[in-house]
Amino acid sequence: MPKFAANLTMLFNEVDFMDRFDGAAKAGFRGVEYLFPYAYDKNQLAEKLKANKLTQVLHNLPAGDWGAGDRGNACQPARVGEFQDGVGKAIEFATALGCKQLNCLAGIAPKDAKPDEVRKTFVENLRFAAGKLKSAGIKLLIEPINTYDIPGFYLTRSAQALEIMDEVGSDNLFLQYDVYHMQRMEGELAANLKKHLGRIRHIQIADNPGRNEPGTGEINYSFLFTHIDQIGYDGWIGCEYKPAAATAAGLGWAAAYLSQK
Repeated sequence: MPKFAANLTMLFNEVDFMDRFDGAAKAGFRGVEYLFPYAYDKNQLAEKLKANKLTQVLHNLPAGDWGAGDRGNACQPARVGEFQDGVGKAIEFATALGCKQLNCLAGIAPKDAKPDEVRKTFVENLRFAAGKLKSAGIKLLIEPINTYDIPGFYLTRSAQALEIMDEVGSDNLFLQYDVYHMQRMEGELAANLKKHLGRIRHIQIADNPGRNEPGTGEINYSFLFTHIDQIGYDGWIGCEYKPAAATAAGLGWAAAYLSQK
């Protein structure tokens, strides 16, 4: 049976961030993920995880100035030093939180950079990060994201991600498959999940359109969850959706999967 992690960037956002751990545990989640931990004290985060018996499933590498529009810097040739410094910071936080996998957001490709230079930068940054994370016992993931939500994002399709992973040539680089993003970019969800299962280490979900909870849109999540279980996926599924109303009111889809307290 799939195991689900609450994305605290988006779920339980009716309360302050540090209180969302309590909400996730009360709702029956056993894992959490969120975009970034870096604005918080890592020891306080670790205490929240321990108090609520939660696993820190995932967070991202530092991705630049999010508020200013950055969506990652891994593909940007002028920011290699910043990216590498961020890898060290991410390892520090992940180690404190017991987090065993980190996602690298490629970022928006600079308009003034040549395509081959952008790709080379991304590949070399991933090679650097994969090695550093492997030494720390942490897996590195990359995630294709749709260009409707983030115009200009560099990594947009699963095939592109797999080609880049092959070029990097690391045994510590894996695919993060976001069902919502891939529905918008390529479809064929069940077939692609099965085809690429050996290289997928994390799945995220939201329905389309609207990016709300499962059951609000066109994706047949009842079928998809059964399919994911049947093909043998044993990792976490991150619930990275925008609740249509209050978070708890929209958890009916999860009743069969969460152990309510």
